Amino acid sequence: MPSETGRLAGRIAVITGASRGIGAAVAKRFAAEGAQLILIARTVGGLEELDDAIRAEGGLQPVLVPHDLRDAEGLDRLGASLNERYGKLDILIGNAGILGPLTPVAHIPPAVWQEVMEVNVTANYRLIRSLDPLLRLSDAGRAVFVTSGKASSGLAYWGPYAVSKAALEALVRSYAAEVTKTNIRVNLLSPGAIRTGMRAAAFPGEDPESLRPPEALCDHFLELASPTCQRNGEVVAAE
Repeated sequence: MPSETGRLAGRIAVITGASRGIGAAVAKRFAAEGAQLILIARTVGGLEELDDAIRAEGGLQPVLVPHDLRDAEGLDRLGASLNERYGKLDILIGNAGILGPLTPVAHIPPAVWQEVMEVNVTANYRLIRSLDPLLRLSDAGRAVFVTSGKASSGLAYWGPYAVSKAALEALVRSYAAEVTKTNIRVNLLSPGAIRTGMRAAAFPGEDPESLRPPEALCDHFLELASPTCQRNGEVVAAE
């Protein structure tokens, strides 16, 4: 059961990519720690199942936001909506991402390249732009974005995904440097090999039972989202 004295009691948290995998696991843990959640994902059914699970455990009823992150104007409106309802934001978890094709760079259609960049990079920029004013109104605004070791691996066929994560890291580190004199702290989390649908798509021959479940990451997210966290501009490896 959630506790009124949980580490996130009274805190407002936005989580993207919340309907499954890492996002859903983090949402359940944050709810158990007392957070009020705003859950964003494209899959309505997945959000509703997560809502049921959180309320079954006694968590606060989350706000469900079915939304495609490529809808930039919708992300712009998000900040105004949250300001009207809550007057602040304490936590932003930028978890949503897509893999894109694992194929030679020269074979990638421009529209596919653009989609990966829009979801993995531009959407996070729009979230920062929309929600930074609300994070500044928190006594301890915290933002955590999910990256990958592929950002610096230089592996063949991983072009769009690797480039998008490298760009995300540059974006987040720049933002972190800009908020050093505020109450905001911003970091990146690199999960490593985790049992998710994206991992299964990238490595279809791998035994999923040999991998850590998404729940194994929750302590790392909780640490980086907690008001006591003073890390800033770091890439935290959850290996």
